Amino acid sequence: MVLQFVYPAVSAVIPPKYWPHALVAATVIAIIYAYAQGRQTTRERDLHARVILLTGPFTPLGLVTLTALAKRGAHIIALSPYPLSHPVPSLILSLLRSTTKNENIFAEHCDLNSPTSIRKFCTSFLTSNETRLDALVFAHEYPSIGRIWFFGGRARRDKEEREEQERESASLASFLLTTMLLPALLVAPVERDIRIVHVVNPFYAAALPVFPSFLNSTPSSPPTVRPLVIAEGLRSLRTIALTRHLQRILDSLPNRKADPKSKSQESAKGAEPSVPQPSNIISVAACPGISRRDTIAPFLGASERNWSLAYFMLFPILLLVTKTSEAALQTLLHVLFLPTPFKRAQAKIDAAADEERKAEAEAARTTSEPLSEEKSFQPRTANVEVVKPGALYRECAVVPLNIPRPPLPAMGEENGKQGKAPEAAVQLEDDGEYGGEAVGRAIWEWYEARLKEWEARDAERVKAEEEAAKAAKENVSQESSSTDTKSTDASG
Repeated sequence: MVLQFVYPAVSAVIPPKYWPHALVAATVIAIIYAYAQGRQTTRERDLHARVILLTGPFTPLGLVTLTALAKRGAHIIALSPYPLSHPVPSLILSLLRSTTKNENIFAEHCDLNSPTSIRKFCTSFLTSNETRLDALVFAHEYPSIGRIWFFGGRARRDKEEREEQERESASLASFLLTTMLLPALLVAPVERDIRIVHVVNPFYAAALPVFPSFLNSTPSSPPTVRPLVIAEGLRSLRTIALTRHLQRILDSLPNRKADPKSKSQESAKGAEPSVPQPSNIISVAACPGISRRDTIAPFLGASERNWSLAYFMLFPILLLVTKTSEAALQTLLHVLFLPTPFKRAQAKIDAAADEERKAEAEAARTTSEPLSEEKSFQPRTANVEVVKPGALYRECAVVPLNIPRPPLPAMGEENGKQGKAPEAAVQLEDDGEYGGEAVGRAIWEWYEARLKEWEARDAERVKAEEEAAKAAKENVSQESSSTDTKSTDASG
């Protein structure tokens, strides 16, 4: 009965002779949409009793990340830029607790644009009774900053300079949080799996040609205004290089090497010393790809408060060729769910045991013995993928990125120019990945120099606000005292 109404309606819109064309067009559109959404992770992980600190929880990607982690039972600490009494954290988190049946979702106020606020939160967290952290997820760096301008002028120049300062502040916030919370991670048990995940935007390749000039620039020089995509890519690229260098530092720490007792026993037996063990703290960068809400909408000036005619007109095309927030989340979940490199050593042991058991099973089969449960061969391991420390992941796979390495002056030459004796620095392994150790060290020094300037500016701002508040308080007290005097004179 229904088909009698549907067939005439469809035939009126699309004549039957055009149905094959419509089918081919629909198939092509479906393939393009599926390809644009990217790969989905095939991993899964139970996150109960895992404490995860999440920045940018109220961005589009942050909201789906918050929901996905809460559904898997994680204990979440969401850093909110809003006061805790604000409707955004209070209403959203209470709704998530009820829908996911997870009561371990909490918010802490931390303004990532203020190093004073960041230090206040870190000090409060490190001095609390519970300092466990299993993962740091920096999702606040993923949303694009700035919009495409179709006209010039002084207003555009000032706006671009403020946007560049916002990009640097977002990167410096991640650096400051990592360095301040690192002591809590280093004192954790060695067998605990800890992840530091930096979520980066997908424009890192656009900044490769200008990256050498960025490395050769003075860290204290003012921010350089660049085209929008290159500026976003440069922010992503320096985060990727910093992530890899942080992993080199973590792997070089002495408390992450082999047990000294076993090392002394091996030296007494004449055996070769143990190979340093990789750190249980894994630092990776995850690129979710081009998201419609976090990447394209800010470029076109569309946000929660503003609408954009360009975004409205291009929405049908963007709906087809850009990712949803749920699809963009897959790479982030992939790096959180993959097993650690410690599984690789265990996998080798299990593989050797599998070979031995397989040989026993073959021998028993040739002698026609009944196979017992112990001798029956059932492989316990397969080629299991593990997370690669310090790598960049995109579409649930490692991205090999050749960051250019310009000629950088040696540390001793720099200290000689300044008239200082060269300090004893930790020798890090130069694996050559993502620019190598030299680029990583230069990026780290750039972050340190910028962080000092950022904190100095914020200290002046805080001081000015305190003086203004103090002056306002004094004015109020003087007005109240003068009012009391007038009322006393009137009564007298």
